[in-house]
Amino acid sequence: MAPDLRSSPIRILIVDDHPVVLAGLTSMLSTQPDFEVVGSASGGEEALQVLAAQSGIETLLALKAGRINVRSIILTSFETDEDIYRSVQAGAQGYLLKGAPQADVVDAIHTVHAGKRYFPSPIAARLAERMMRSNLTARELEVLNMLARGLTNKEIGSALQISGNTVRNHVNSIIEKLEVSDRTEAATTAIQRGIIEVSH
Repeated sequence: MAPDLRSSPIRILIVDDHPVVLAGLTSMLSTQPDFEVVGSASGGEEALQVLAAQSGIETLLALKAGRINVRSIILTSFETDEDIYRSVQAGAQGYLLKGAPQADVVDAIHTVHAGKRYFPSPIAARLAERMMRSNLTARELEVLNMLARGLTNKEIGSALQISGNTVRNHVNSIIEKLEVSDRTEAATTAIQRGIIEVSH
């Protein structure tokens, strides 16, 4: 008899750098009758090796070249607007926070396997808001990082070898794009949203 393709299990590769999380997810997902956990990996390179072992070198090369459609769900403890946005830009079809109920994880896998996206409502709203804002230019990000470190326009101008007027224009553009009222709020908002990181 020919196999019934409709009953083929959903094949899952779990990638996480924490052994306990890997073991927990593998155990949880293996109990689902329509899931098959084909492997686990602690990082991206190892994940590619596992895929190669599962599917052959041709598949691995096609995956690297972007010709294979692997659907991915991010399960993370990070939830700044920028983390969510970057995950989607990198190709994630789903985004869940660690600690999500098992039912949500299972639902996300079924949804993404069906070719749809899975984003819980609060995350979807923040993603939509982030995508509506214009992206900051590389120069604006430089200026924003210096703002967050407390540099004045004059100090920023000296560091970047640009005029005070140009710095002021960049600051005004940043304030407008982030929809904030001043430079202090711009820096605070950028840090909260994960747009920039300030080293301590």
